[in-house]
Amino acid sequence: MLEKLKERSDGLCELCSKNEATMGYTVSPKKDDVIENQVALCDECAANIEATDQSFYWRVIEGSIWNPEPSVQALSYRILQNYKDEDWASGVLSMVDLDEDVIQWGLSGLEIAAVHKDAFGNVLENGDTVVLTQALDVKGTNFSAPKGTVVKKIRLVHDNHEQIEGKINEQMIVILTKYVKKNN
Repeated sequence: MLEKLKERSDGLCELCSKNEATMGYTVSPKKDDVIENQVALCDECAANIEATDQSFYWRVIEGSIWNPEPSVQALSYRILQNYKDEDWASGVLSMVDLDEDVIQWGLSGLEIAAVHKDAFGNVLENGDTVVLTQALDVKGTNFSAPKGTVVKKIRLVHDNHEQIEGKINEQMIVILTKYVKKNN
């Protein structure tokens, strides 16, 4: 596949356009199964790809963001986001009009997965045991759970990092993570 990338890029890095392309870089979260998900990179760009302190070097992105390949646009956009507080990068971002799918692709590599944490910042996992840090009125039931109630084998609510599920009085309820402490 590297040969096809080199052919597409005339043998040059698709980011800096000055050095020889030596590798194919897959732009996450896409897979490396098709050339459309990859960018031809030189050794220098590959070495700096994860850096966030190479502002001067990455000014080469001012040209690559205009590349017709969506993978090059997405990677360029992602790198620009790391420097968006600098005038040169914010200027480029304000000028470029990319397809929304390309923007989302670029931003997806910057997303940090939300983590469920208790009131004290401890990371919660499925199956943990927690203790309530305050009394809670349980909506939809006729009881309240007093402070100190132990909730065993919690389940994380996958689309909301501020909520867990657990059984209190044999009833499965949703509990806000800010009201629990992990029981070690």
